[in-house]
Amino acid sequence: MTKKQIRIDMEDADGGRYNIKLEGNVTREKVLKIFEMMDLMNIEEEEHEVTKTDSVGTKIWNIVDKFYPIGKFTSSNILEKYEDEYNEPVKLSVISTYLSRFSTKGRVNRTRTGREWTYQTMKMVQKQKTIN
Repeated sequence: MTKKQIRIDMEDADGGRYNIKLEGNVTREKVLKIFEMMDLMNIEEEEHEVTKTDSVGTKIWNIVDKFYPIGKFTSSNILEKYEDEYNEPVKLSVISTYLSRFSTKGRVNRTRTGREWTYQTMKMVQKQKTIN
């Protein structure tokens, strides 16, 4: 059996750094005690820090979810919204790859329309099927 190990690195609002390492018989109760200790010390993860570490795939999904919860869209639509929303460049091929992966995972429906692919969130596709 492999040895369990959990490492938690934190920084508080005053710049204090905390490193906690749990090894061996790590139980749910022990981890909850660590979180209770963090709560007592008022160490909380700030929301803006979470968005900095978002992956490109998560950012693309956020764009899909925010701007296209209903209706169809293309990878070019996502590219435009991505650059507006995050103020950073991304290649169209990267967006197309992620949308293809979302299709494989069943998160979006992908259909060929002329020379390009159009996408629609599966939530909307399922609602349309129940209406018909």
